[in-house]
Amino acid sequence: MEDTFTLLPLHLDPASKAITCPSLNSSSIAAELTLLNTTHRLLVTLDTPNSVPPPPLPLNPKRSAAIQKMREQGNASLARKGSTASAANSQAHTQEAIKLYSYALEMALTRPPWEPASIVRDEVAILMSNRAQAHMSLQSWPEGAADAETSVELKPAPGNGKAWWRRGKCLAEMGRWEEAADWIIRGIESGGEEGAELKSLGIEVQSQLAKQKERESR
Repeated sequence: MEDTFTLLPLHLDPASKAITCPSLNSSSIAAELTLLNTTHRLLVTLDTPNSVPPPPLPLNPKRSAAIQKMREQGNASLARKGSTASAANSQAHTQEAIKLYSYALEMALTRPPWEPASIVRDEVAILMSNRAQAHMSLQSWPEGAADAETSVELKPAPGNGKAWWRRGKCLAEMGRWEEAADWIIRGIESGGEEGAELKSLGIEVQSQLAKQKERESR
């Protein structure tokens, strides 16, 4: 089979140097051009000699420090939530924590593509678990469950037992007993550090599940 070549009507913006293909309606080409333009923007903002991409390690210390600082500020806001008597102030502190975790997540997820993906996974897993806890403080169970599940998907085990427990708790609070039971069993099998807490939650869930089945059998 002979190779074929298709000349695309690409357009280069003289100011931003962004490449587009406005006359061609193709989602795959649009995605490739978006990635190319994003990489270009990252390269032109590099603070390195001759704007040459650095090796994967060490990481940009400024970004790492900023992510860590926002996470710590989010933790501090969540801690202040428990030390205030006013419900309004408590909710405000929790919302502030969620905002800080979200900012930190945005910074982690927009790391340059030449930095190690494993670093991004670790950062996002921790931040998602933290934000899940903040959502739980507001009794936003679906949001908490979603964040905790994402955290576990990025870092199943070991060292992420809190995310396993948090999703299990959210599912229980929503009355999704069967899902909670299955999730807790998986969490216990993963060998996380929250095994005792998961087992305790599992006993509660199994009790509620038995009551539900008893009601359904009547």
